[in-house]
Amino acid sequence: MEQDEKKEPAGCCGEKLSPSAAPCACKPPVPLEPFPMVRDDKVCCGPPTGPRSSSRERPGYRMWHFVEDFIDTPAGPVPLAKTVLNARDWLGKIRVRWGIRRDQYKVAPGLYGVGRPDASSPVLVTANYKLSFDALRSGAGVADAWILVVDTRGINVWCAAGKGTFSTEEVVRQVKSSQLDRVVDHRRLILPQLSATGVASRMVKKGCGFKVTWGPVRAADLGRFLDAGMRADEPMRRVTFTLAERITLVPVELSFLPRYLLWSLAAAFLLSGFGAGVFSFQAAWFRGALMVAALAGGVFAGAVAAPILLPWIPVRSFSVKGAIVGVAAGLAIVAGFREHVNTWEAAALLICTAVISSYLTMNFTGSTPYTSPSGVEKEMRRAIPFQAGAALVVPVLWVAAAFV
Repeated sequence: MEQDEKKEPAGCCGEKLSPSAAPCACKPPVPLEPFPMVRDDKVCCGPPTGPRSSSRERPGYRMWHFVEDFIDTPAGPVPLAKTVLNARDWLGKIRVRWGIRRDQYKVAPGLYGVGRPDASSPVLVTANYKLSFDALRSGAGVADAWILVVDTRGINVWCAAGKGTFSTEEVVRQVKSSQLDRVVDHRRLILPQLSATGVASRMVKKGCGFKVTWGPVRAADLGRFLDAGMRADEPMRRVTFTLAERITLVPVELSFLPRYLLWSLAAAFLLSGFGAGVFSFQAAWFRGALMVAALAGGVFAGAVAAPILLPWIPVRSFSVKGAIVGVAAGLAIVAGFREHVNTWEAAALLICTAVISSYLTMNFTGSTPYTSPSGVEKEMRRAIPFQAGAALVVPVLWVAAAFV
């Protein structure tokens, strides 16, 4: 069998070389030109290329706008949240205050950081309602800390504790799922005071090994709380309901009304047209406008005026407080239209304004430190039958007034 022919050595350009020639007798091949956009932003049209995607990204990954970086920990990378709210945060806050997609305004539960926390940094616990999370990351006055966000279904701390979503079980679950024991070398959690109704500190310690320390009511006091050796003074423990805090709730209450008001307005115009002549469109418009004024007066009295005047209305019951303000608003409406209404119509307008105001003011009981959950339920059981009865009297008086 013949042997294969011995191949001559070849240079880097592929030509045959003599045995005495250098291994490479020509210049190396010219490398391919990189794509112009990658090489030089000025070559292509459009704005310059942005930064590379985060090395943490995976398919289906979402980078929150408030995350500025990641910090590596023994339990894996933890996102670092910005401590300054931007325009997007403020617009979201305004939107939620008016009740727009309020139940969807939440962040992913888990472990976050602010500043450059280390193994000795405090662990602050909050709800995954984004307003609660924003208040903590931007207003706590803590330079370096961990933030453990529990899944409260997008509900704020106080309400979530009452509903049972800010609970012992949920705190323990998040501590374990985030592997917090590998991130910090201490075993202490700082929980907001307003979560105390839903969390048993002893059971948290038993469930995950972390001791609970109750922080102040307001996130803004956390810096002073930590500087004082985790001791809260009396102002830090006091739950307030100031004028500014009461006004903040007004847009949310108003946002719930449009769907009900549309049906109420339609019913008002329909009932206003009935009379001796069976039905009159002229009466429907004129008398309907009077009833619209009563409805508007009741909404203003119950959702705006009563919350503002709350501490100065001399009764304890919220439904009665609202009724008092509603009667005052109803008297003002009746006085303004006194030449155009008879006695029955005046009574219907007055009762309508009072009952709407009473009901709307009663809704504030769950947002104040003046009542307990059991007190709220007790008042509602007593007040709602009276409010329902009064609401049924209004259309009867209003239709009957057209035949007087």
